[in-house]
Amino acid sequence: MSEQFQVMEEAIVKFAQDFDPQPFHLNAETAQRTIFGGLTASGWHTAAITMRLLIRRLNFEGAIGLGVDELRWPAPVRPNDSLQVETEIIELRPSRSRPQFGVIRFRSTTRNQRGETVQTMFASALVPKKN
Repeated sequence: MSEQFQVMEEAIVKFAQDFDPQPFHLNAETAQRTIFGGLTASGWHTAAITMRLLIRRLNFEGAIGLGVDELRWPAPVRPNDSLQVETEIIELRPSRSRPQFGVIRFRSTTRNQRGETVQTMFASALVPKKN
């Protein structure tokens, strides 16, 4: 399990201004009138936070992302939510083309402080072998 990361309202709005300018990410008052009934973080913001927590937890130096499958956001992230990531490596094999690397496939689940799942994904990465 990763460390926790608290999602601040200002960060939600800033990320949305830069990358996902939809009303439910930009302004709490406007967001009240949307399907979410309040301000929510962009799913892409949630993915970026997940990446930060994932890399810190797995302690990979120089992991190269090979792709993400089945990225899902089943519940919104709200201001002041505290996120934590649980990761399970489901496959580990040597790289055929780069012998100094291995390929991992993992499942990652991001949850808020209430235990609600806010993101799930499967991903693959090229990682350096440990000597």
